[in-house]
Parts: sequence; C-alpha cells; structure tokens
Amino acid sequence: MSHMLSSFLSACPGAVSQGILWGVLALGIAITFRILNYADMTVDGSMCTGAAVNAVLLLKGVSPLTALFAAAAVGMLAGLLTGSLHTRLGIPVILSGILTQLGLYSINMRILGRSNLPLLGVEGLLSLRDPYHAILVGSVFALAMVGLLSWFFTTEQGYGIRATGSNAGMARAQGINTDSAIVLGLMISNGLVGLAGGLLAQYQGYADVNMGRGAIVIGLASLVLGEAVPFLRSHFSLRLFASIVGAILYYLVITLVLQAGLNTNDLKLLSALVVTVALGLPTLRQKRAAKRAQTAALHKNAPQQKKETV
Repeated sequence: MSHMLSSFLSACPGAVSQGILWGVLALGIAITFRILNYADMTVDGSMCTGAAVNAVLLLKGVSPLTALFAAAAVGMLAGLLTGSLHTRLGIPVILSGILTQLGLYSINMRILGRSNLPLLGVEGLLSLRDPYHAILVGSVFALAMVGLLSWFFTTEQGYGIRATGSNAGMARAQGINTDSAIVLGLMISNGLVGLAGGLLAQYQGYADVNMGRGAIVIGLASLVLGEAVPFLRSHFSLRLFASIVGAILYYLVITLVLQAGLNTNDLKLLSALVVTVALGLPTLRQKRAAKRAQTAALHKNAPQQKKETV
C-alpha cells in the first residue's frame, strides 16, 4: 500500500501537467456541449490536425509559439467546415461532425506523411522530460484561454452564442443570426481543441494520426468531473475553469487506478463508464424525485377521496 502511494505521488506531476493540457480541450468541448448545446463530434479529428500541423511546422524550423497559433487556426477551420455542413447544407448536428472527423483522418495523414511523426531534436515550449515546466507553461495557456473566453462571452457575439444555445427560437426572435452563432461557436471550440493538440504534441514529442481517438470521451469525462465541484458552479468564469480542474482530476484518478494495477487497455472503458454515470445520474435523480412527488400526492389525496366516498 505504501509503495503504491509513493508511486502515485511521484507520478502526480506528470498527471497534473497532462491534465492541464487536456483541460484546454475540455474547455473547447464545454463551449459546444454546455454553452452552444451542440453535440460536436469533430473533436477527435481536429485535435490530431492541430498536433500534425504543429509537428510539421516545428520540424521546418518555425517557432513553437507560432506553430501553436497555426494549430489553433486549423482547428478553427475544422469547426468552420462542421458548422457550414450543418447550417448551409442542413446536415444533422452529429452527422456533420462525424463527416468532418472522417475527412480529417485522410487530411491528417497527408499533413504528417506517415502515421507517426517524432519530433527528434526539436525543442518545444513543453516537454515530458520536465513536468513542472509543462505545468507552468500549460497553466499560462489554460488560464489565458479562460480569461479570454470569460471576456468574449460578455460581448455581443458571445451573448449571441449563449442565447442560441439556451433557446435558438427566442434568439432568432431577438434578431440574432443563430447560424452565424453556431459556426462561430464551433470555430472557437475546435480552435481550442487544435491548440490542445499542438500543446500535447510538443509535450509528448510526437504527433500520431490516432492521438485524437477517444478525445471526446476524455473531454466529456473532464467536463462532468469539473461540474461536480460545488464551488465552481457559482459564476460563468468558474464554470469555464471547472473544465481545467476536471481534466486534472480525471488524470489524477487515472494515475491512481493505474498504480492500483488496472490494465491500460481498460482505460477507454473506464472513461466511458465515468461519462455514463455522470450524465445518467441527474436523469435518474429527476425520475426518482418525480416518482416520490407523485407518491406523496397520492397519499395526500387518498384520505380526502375516502371521506368523499363515505
């Protein structure tokens, strides 16, 4: 037990650094799933696109910071494509994201030139070799994104996205172009996902065509874990920050479970179970509360009905 605990504590810096970087991705997912109310499946593809562009530019001698901006830009283009498929062509929400994700796989292979592209001899802003430095740099990016988004969603365009997610019909009645709001929201979301892909590529020292597989599940797990922290629900900015906290908690839990002996092949299943439980519990609670209210109403009315019968 003491050996497991010491191993867990020694692995915590790496888990926290990785959680912060994935938190940027979770922040992007929060925009679509929570603010825009749009089930975007582009994430698995746009994350890899950001990583691929970042890796190729680094190998060509481009500065790490410029490569990260490029990774965010291509992520925004992926969001633009998904939004256009839905708003311009009328393709259903989930299918539009799946189509973009499917097409991005081939594009990512073209960008990388092969399935895995190592960044040998290339220094980025982050490195797996120094998790404390990665925590510092990752925190700067994560907090900067939370700050920028907190400001943006107080602007006219930001309120338009929030209104569209809350009630699209009412937003249109108020003169908001909901199609533009959806496209803009998807661009911002996937821009953050592309940025997260670039950060992770620099952190891990490679870009892989499959590195985005399952990213949507990890992002959702991080999102629901962050929302479970009570004091992070009181303010809009704190709800955004909860995505970062949730990702850190997720990777700490994963690290603890791995130290306890879980097979790494079961991680996807564990992530899926976390998301299922977190998303399913509120519905089960509502059904139980409704059933209790109905039972209480029946017991309350029963004596009155008996009296009327007599």
